[in-house]
Parts: sequence; structure tokens; C-alpha cells
Amino acid sequence: MASARAAQAAVEWAAAEGWNPGLDDRERFLAADPDSFLATDRSGEIVATVSCALYGDAYAFIGFYIVRADLRGQGLGLPLFERALARADSRVVGLDAVLEQEATYRRSGFATSHRNVRWRTTGGGRRPDGLVELGSLPFRELLAFDAAVFGAERERFLRVWVDRQAGHALACVRDGRLAGYGVLRPCRAGAKVGPLFADDTAAADALLSGLLSAAGPAADVFVDMPAANARAEELRSGREWETTFETARMYLNGHPPEDVERVYGVTTLEFG
Repeated sequence: MASARAAQAAVEWAAAEGWNPGLDDRERFLAADPDSFLATDRSGEIVATVSCALYGDAYAFIGFYIVRADLRGQGLGLPLFERALARADSRVVGLDAVLEQEATYRRSGFATSHRNVRWRTTGGGRRPDGLVELGSLPFRELLAFDAAVFGAERERFLRVWVDRQAGHALACVRDGRLAGYGVLRPCRAGAKVGPLFADDTAAADALLSGLLSAAGPAADVFVDMPAANARAEELRSGREWETTFETARMYLNGHPPEDVERVYGVTTLEFG
């Protein structure tokens, strides 16, 4: 119950900060990790939130680190952040820092890995031939592909995240083998694509085209692309894009075995 209250506050504050959360992020994140949201309570009111999603015994991801706007600068955040780190225990810990706070996280021991850049384009167009609904594939195949790219197995999260309406979770299959998949997530404004994982730019482009088609003509569609994947620049050719936001991906206690060259779109900046 405490985590659910914290999640509700976190998502609403994230929207107020302009982070543009998904329409049902609260429900999906809680289903993936029911105890992931932590909060500081003052006289029955939540005044600060943070999430710490656990992915097995080796990886954790921190997000939704927000102090209520009228109470910032009073020392409410750090003790809550330390609770999130305690939940992560000895795992590798990842987060996406707004650039103004990058130095603050460095003081807590985090090291910058790369930048994630949010790009905006427009939906519409035709779904390419050859794509299939992601749900038509054996889940174990998806799980193995995702773990090899993401750097950790996240079965519970995936089951919740990819359960979408037709056209919003697509797979590219070559010679009977999964070569990439992508998910479209309706948000407060437009929609986001994430994850967009693929073996190469051709597969990523086909998946992106299919998801843009599902978003519909004139819809704003956002993709958080890691600057560390040079091939993502090829994906942007031939379409109109503009940057809207940037974060620093940072890690503590090492680095997960993420295959960033196959990450064309980050799953979420909140849960990794």
C-alpha cells in the first residue's frame, strides 16, 4: 500500500516536471516490482519519492527521485535516496540523471557511462511487411534476447511491459530467429517507443516504422536513444527529428553487461 501511494505521487510529480510518463506507468511498474517505490512521509503527506527496481541479484535501477517542489532544499532527498541504495544492496545500480544533477550523483560514487538523448518525430506511415506481433513469439525467446541486450533478466517486468494492444508491441524475425523488438507506450503527450532493441539498423528501422504507423498520423512520438550507439544516427536519417531532453546514464558498483550497440531506444528512463 505504501509503495502504491508513493507511485501515485511519483508519476503525478513526474508529469508536472515535464517527464511525460506513460498513461498506465503506475500500474505497470507496480505490477513489475510491487515494493519498488519508496517515499518520505510528513504528517500523513508524501513529500519525496524514489523508485528502486530490482532485476535479479545483480542489477537495480533508480528513478522517480523527486522532492515536492515547495520543500526542496530542506535535506529531504538524500536520506530517501540512501534507502533506495540500501534496497539495491550490493547490486550494480543504474540511473538516468538530469544533467544539472550529474555532479551530485558523482559525489555518491556514480560514474557516467553515456548520454541518452530524447528525440521527437511524427507518427504515421505504413507498417512494413514482415513484422509480427510480439505476443506471437515464445516468451522464453523474448526473455533471452532482452537479457542479452539489457544486461539482466527481467521476466516479471517484461511480462507486464509487452502486454499491449495489437500493433503496439512488434517483433522482427529473420530465418526463424528474433532479430529485434519494440514497444509503443501511450503517454500524457503523444507516445514513446521503448524498448527498441535490434541486431542492426535495418531491423530497428522496420520496427520503428511499424510503431510509428500504430501511433497514427501527426502524433508526437519520442525515442530515448543512447548516444553511445553510433548506429542510432542511421536510424534518424530520412525522418524529421528534434531533440527535447537529455540525461546522463550513470552506474554505481560497476557496469551491467548491456549491449548498447543494440539499444536504439531505451525502455524507460525510470526503470532502465
